[in-house]
Amino acid sequence: MHSRPPTRFEPDDRIGAIGAPTRDARPSAGDGGADSTPSDAIIKTGTTTVGLAGADGAVLAADARASLGGQFVTNKTARKIEPVADRTAVAFSGSVSDAQSFVRHLRAELSQYDLERDGPASVETAATVAGDLVRRGPYRILDLVLAGVDDEPAVYQIGGGGGVMEAPYAASGSGMQLAYGALEAAYQPDRSVAELRPIAARAVRSAAERDTASGDGMTIATITDDDLAIERYDDLERAVSAVDSDENESEGAI
Repeated sequence: MHSRPPTRFEPDDRIGAIGAPTRDARPSAGDGGADSTPSDAIIKTGTTTVGLAGADGAVLAADARASLGGQFVTNKTARKIEPVADRTAVAFSGSVSDAQSFVRHLRAELSQYDLERDGPASVETAATVAGDLVRRGPYRILDLVLAGVDDEPAVYQIGGGGGVMEAPYAASGSGMQLAYGALEAAYQPDRSVAELRPIAARAVRSAAERDTASGDGMTIATITDDDLAIERYDDLERAVSAVDSDENESEGAI
């Protein structure tokens, strides 16, 4: 196992009302802050997140729209991807309070694992711990796509009931069906992260074209054996153009 520098986790107050496939939810804030909706409100939220594993790493992508039931946009800069270990990150859809509490709890569990075993948890272990937290915790609306790199890249889908399934690629949120269509047409397991990034970005953009609860900007996480980098874009088209340009530069350097 390679020696890796620790990842610094910085809180992001812009985690929005980042929804799972539409369902009734307890009241939650859509502005990334404290709950601000009436106590009797029924919030239905939506989003699009995707994860892909490739030859040399994994990629996560998510839109940046926070909304109330897909009918009212409360935030256009919600960050729906967070690092939870040195080379592991999670993309989430769900309520604000659930997402913030879950990320903090998962980071604490994985840090404890690292201390007790003198080494970081594998991606599989991180996914198992995440599933246990969802199953045992108070999280009513939380669907996850977890990705990372240890011996090899891996992607796991973690459902609202805590079920954990490994997959070469995965999608979650209200735009997942549209995203899956784009992923299935373009994904190949032997692609590099430079090639996967445009596929992930286009899948999110494709979903946002039809899913009213997805849109605005995009967050893309690129995970390799050397680094975990998270990039923010304030426009979907700009995100796609940027990763397309990066792919072209990578091909030109070969």
